[in-house]
Amino acid sequence: MSDIDLTKFEKKLVLREIQKADIEDIIALQKNCFPNMKPWEKQQLESHINIFPQGQICIEYDGEIIGSASSLVINFDEYDDQHTWEEITDGGYITNHDPEGYNLYGIEVMVHPKFRNMKIGRRLYEARKEIAQRLNLKSIIIGGRIPNYHKHAQELTPEEYVKEVVNHNIYDPIITFQRRNGFILKRINKKYLPEDKASLQYATLMEWYNIDYQPSSKRHFKTAFPVRISVIQYMMKAISSFQEFANQCEYFVDVASNYKSDFVVFPEIFTTQLLSFLDEKTPSRAIRRLTDFTEDYIKIFTEFAVKYNVNIVGGSHFVEEKDKIYNIAYLFRRDGTIEKQYKLHITPNEKKWWGISEGNEIRVFDTDCGKVAILICYDIEFPEVSRIVAEKGANIIFTPFCTDERQGYLRVRYCAQARAIENQIYTVIAGTVGNLTQVENMDVQYAQSAIFTPSDFSFPRDGIMGECSPNIEMVVVGDLDLEILRRSRRAGTVTLLKNRRKDLYDIVEKPTNC
Repeated sequence: MSDIDLTKFEKKLVLREIQKADIEDIIALQKNCFPNMKPWEKQQLESHINIFPQGQICIEYDGEIIGSASSLVINFDEYDDQHTWEEITDGGYITNHDPEGYNLYGIEVMVHPKFRNMKIGRRLYEARKEIAQRLNLKSIIIGGRIPNYHKHAQELTPEEYVKEVVNHNIYDPIITFQRRNGFILKRINKKYLPEDKASLQYATLMEWYNIDYQPSSKRHFKTAFPVRISVIQYMMKAISSFQEFANQCEYFVDVASNYKSDFVVFPEIFTTQLLSFLDEKTPSRAIRRLTDFTEDYIKIFTEFAVKYNVNIVGGSHFVEEKDKIYNIAYLFRRDGTIEKQYKLHITPNEKKWWGISEGNEIRVFDTDCGKVAILICYDIEFPEVSRIVAEKGANIIFTPFCTDERQGYLRVRYCAQARAIENQIYTVIAGTVGNLTQVENMDVQYAQSAIFTPSDFSFPRDGIMGECSPNIEMVVVGDLDLEILRRSRRAGTVTLLKNRRKDLYDIVEKPTNC
């Protein structure tokens, strides 16, 4: 009898963490599972993987993803009894994931309709239980749909419907499945998921208790999460060499380091100071010559960030890429890594004199002090962009700016203060002062750099953590407390992010070819 090639019969089933390469497949799976509901956005799934990768799992069968589950860790006691899916997921981005929390919260389980007789859902639930046990969490909490309720809504309240399902008089696939997997009904939440028409927006809140949970003395509630910011109000004056520029910058980084700052922030295009020793009067050609210093600029600021143990928002600098000039802000992390944000909106003056091109990507950066964003000068005057970075989890928006007169400065200032209030976020503006009398289109500067907070009792009375005196070279230092910000977003006098009417309006970031 000849040997049989068993490999041709094999169809391997693998349970694993979701990778970024799986995102399009996960979205396609969701469309198959819930055709009448809005699927995940790519940015949301990317956020899940970046924030809590071990909570994002899938089952792959013969190379095809046929099931998935998403979750985050929270301290459930901090949430309202009648919370919604939107609140518990922070708009689907899980930026409220709390590694010090006590509960695993399941926000999505999907099984491809063609494979629902293979106990895929049970495997996903068991995998979640293993996560809870491995992380020593008290319980798993889920908000479960009741998809058959619309058939009985005329004669039964949601509570009566659930009772009938529990007593086996009515069949509901999700409630039945969850109870068989050890989940206990806690209550019913209204308006949980607005898109869930079959459940009429109701959901059962259910909990599975981890009997192996061991209280740990290491667990604690944060009372404060201070982040110290040093803002440089930089004097533009004639210099004779790049080394002189580097010496001035290092001085300010050293000052910030001595104050044990977490971030030091320089102004927009402060590198144009280098034009004071370049013999070029035509603005467009001068900017092209300025781009020759890009590598030197990146090199010294990378070294400063590591040497002085401080994250540096390196103002912004004109950079040539593929024959175009961009205004780019760099984030130099103190671990030696670098990120960059292109200026998105170009002023008429920048186009006219320098021919600057616009960037096309709105970014949020992870740091050792949480998520931050950089919106260069004019960008802070467009509220949609700040809302997008806030929804992506940013706690601080840095705005390097360069303005030549008071009206322009006030546009930046007033908009930064408005963004702090409407997004319950910290904003930081850093500008240039002084004069470059020999540099065309950069001759005068006006600034009063500052650190702004939301407006509520937990913050300074005027929403100003600190500000420089106008038009002199100086540094302002302030502590921003991310824990107070978190509490304010959840339970402040007003909760602007939570109270948005997404049933009436929304802001959508369009995909671009960057």
